[in-house]
Amino acid sequence: MAVRRLAKQQPASFAFTPENLEKATWWMSKFPPGRQQSAVIAVLWLVQKQEGWVPEPALRVVAELLGMAVIRVLECATFYTMFQLEPVGTVAHVQVCGTPPCALCGAEALMEVLTKEIGPKEHRSADGKFSWEEVECMGACANAPMAAINDDYYEDLTPEALKHILSEFRAGRTPPPGSALGRQATAPVGGATTLTDPSLYDGSRAKPFTLPNLPEPA
Repeated sequence: MAVRRLAKQQPASFAFTPENLEKATWWMSKFPPGRQQSAVIAVLWLVQKQEGWVPEPALRVVAELLGMAVIRVLECATFYTMFQLEPVGTVAHVQVCGTPPCALCGAEALMEVLTKEIGPKEHRSADGKFSWEEVECMGACANAPMAAINDDYYEDLTPEALKHILSEFRAGRTPPPGSALGRQATAPVGGATTLTDPSLYDGSRAKPFTLPNLPEPA
């Protein structure tokens, strides 16, 4: 696993919005008394949704809120790659999968597009609106190659499809997530190839059944 460090440039302070502080308290209430530290992942996620990333001052706020040592909060933030430790694109942050199923289906070509359209990975574009990174398996292998953009999955991608998606984000629109091929979930490309005969399930193959003649009980 790659070493994950906090960004060199940090804000001076952090504070939850009243709404997010209420949500954090709600998450803490879901655990038994004395176990509020179990809410650390959910509370860190609130930080990221509020700020777009997890700044260092927020770690201290979360630690105080949950009654934890700051180092333990830092351990969670640096271990889970879902947490961004430096600012990402304000419009779209692209996480493209580079593990074998996606790599075999063209992930490298997607990364070339992202490099040309946005710039080097793990850096924001010049306008600060876009960023991208390569990540480990995101569990959509049957729809490879894929990328997560913000909170949604975009699957069955081609370089052309990815360019179109990025152009939609640049235009202020959010393209619909899912398969670029238009298939539903992981349905076969081109439609079903098995169990296509209606007689397999419409009952027409059923044979009449009669009870055998049983001897009278003694």
